[in-house]
Amino acid sequence: MEQGSLTRSHERRAATTSGFPLLAIAVLLIATALVFIVRLATEVDGPILSPVPALCALGAVFVAAGFYMLQPNQAAAITLFGSYAGTDRTPGLRWTLPWLLRRKVSVRANNVISERIKVNDLRGNPIEMAAQVVWRVVDTAQALFDVDDYKAFVNVQIEAAVRTIGSRYPYDDYAHQEVTLRGNHDTVGAELRAELIARLSVAGITVDECGFTHLAYAQEIAGAMLRRQQAQAVVAARTTLVEGAVGMVELALDQLSAKNVVELDDERRAAMVSNLMVVLCGERDTQPVVNAGSLYQ
Repeated sequence: MEQGSLTRSHERRAATTSGFPLLAIAVLLIATALVFIVRLATEVDGPILSPVPALCALGAVFVAAGFYMLQPNQAAAITLFGSYAGTDRTPGLRWTLPWLLRRKVSVRANNVISERIKVNDLRGNPIEMAAQVVWRVVDTAQALFDVDDYKAFVNVQIEAAVRTIGSRYPYDDYAHQEVTLRGNHDTVGAELRAELIARLSVAGITVDECGFTHLAYAQEIAGAMLRRQQAQAVVAARTTLVEGAVGMVELALDQLSAKNVVELDDERRAAMVSNLMVVLCGERDTQPVVNAGSLYQ
């Protein structure tokens, strides 16, 4: 035991044994009792043998009261008058003293999908989140004796951890300079798992896997955020398009000048730049216009 704000329990091996030898003893006691009952019925040495069947029956009942069964990935916490005496994790037919109480605990993996909860992200935007968590009991003593109901404890801590992680990061970052909930699932999921392990260690529970099953803006701002995303996407696309068009215009003017295809003064250069930018950045197909005259007429 460790002393602190809470008396912590730790799992240890219980003093139990295989039930098959005791099963053989119980069968032998019952058979002996039956043999002596038959002998009593024939009145052979009746007065001398009369207590033997009763003693054998009591012995068989004593042995039978100590049997219990464990399946794979199942444990039994043993207590004696309220004091923890150890844990048995060996599957099969088991036996311990009848006055020792056995409380079975599953150590299999459990899968939980939390309810959708509303959280404010780092920038204060309301978002909806839900998580999927795979957990299992690793210390039966802590799970049974350090928390009141370890399954309810897991559900509460999952919600608390999701709220904590959701408030640490923004939902999205269009500049791609921050860790976000939407764009960095692996990073945020790993941090959620670490947060859950730290919270559930007091209950002797570990987390094997976790991740978000639902992540979206809350309904009251979903429409506005969608329009914002669309506007930012249009701006980003226009920026890329203009940058590419400027590069192409610059390349075209350099090639024309280098190969002496045409001599361009400042006014002709400005007109060509304008026409090329319209052609490259326009959303509609261009309509060629044949100029039969001069630029200055």
